[in-house]
Amino acid sequence: MGAHVILVPGFWLGAWAWEAVAEDLRARGHRVDALTLPGLGSVRTDRSGITLDDHVGAVVDAVAGGAIVVAHSGAGPVAYAASDRVPTDVARLVYVDSGPLPDAAALRPDLDAAVAEIPLPPWAELEADGNSLHGLDDAALQRFRERAVPHPAGPARTPLALHDDARLRVPTTVVCSSFPSGAIPRMAQSGHPVASELGRLTDVEYVDLPTGHWPMWSRPADLAAAIDSATIDTATIDTAGRR
Repeated sequence: MGAHVILVPGFWLGAWAWEAVAEDLRARGHRVDALTLPGLGSVRTDRSGITLDDHVGAVVDAVAGGAIVVAHSGAGPVAYAASDRVPTDVARLVYVDSGPLPDAAALRPDLDAAVAEIPLPPWAELEADGNSLHGLDDAALQRFRERAVPHPAGPARTPLALHDDARLRVPTTVVCSSFPSGAIPRMAQSGHPVASELGRLTDVEYVDLPTGHWPMWSRPADLAAAIDSATIDTATIDTAGRR
């Protein structure tokens, strides 16, 4: 029997970003729900009041009863915070070119309180910040630019507030796309917050999927296969959705 898989997109993206991966996973027998986090449904949405709690709450609601959560990029800390709130409902966390942040850390603590949203930057700026576009052709980039929605600033600048160490026991898979898994120990030594928190987890595995930062577009079939493999390694979920 397939698993219940929740797909959570990163900055500027909605459920549409997972279309190819979701279709592949459904063909493998999984129940799949792709999320559009609050504030990312339309460019016309008022994002000034969107909070980190709104984003975390959307994931918590989606996993009610038990599910595997797949989080891309900036959604990683959101999914991790959800596992802190409801660790028994998160059967496994799969980070796609992403990872958890420690308590009191934020993705963009530099953002001024007056900033309401973060527009999709020019490609050169994205790559300069370490977001590889490898594997994306002109058509994919055009689709990205046309469908992207400014990301709410509130969730990005708000520090995580973590309380339940049971989150550290949630089985975890890290799909490494724009950097190899072998780089993670070096990241930990340099004090990178994502790597340091991964070192606290009791059950974590790494899968190398070399490509750019958006493998759901550059290598969707391979990403779906990696997620499918992660479901096999996860404790069986009964028909009620509970482990």
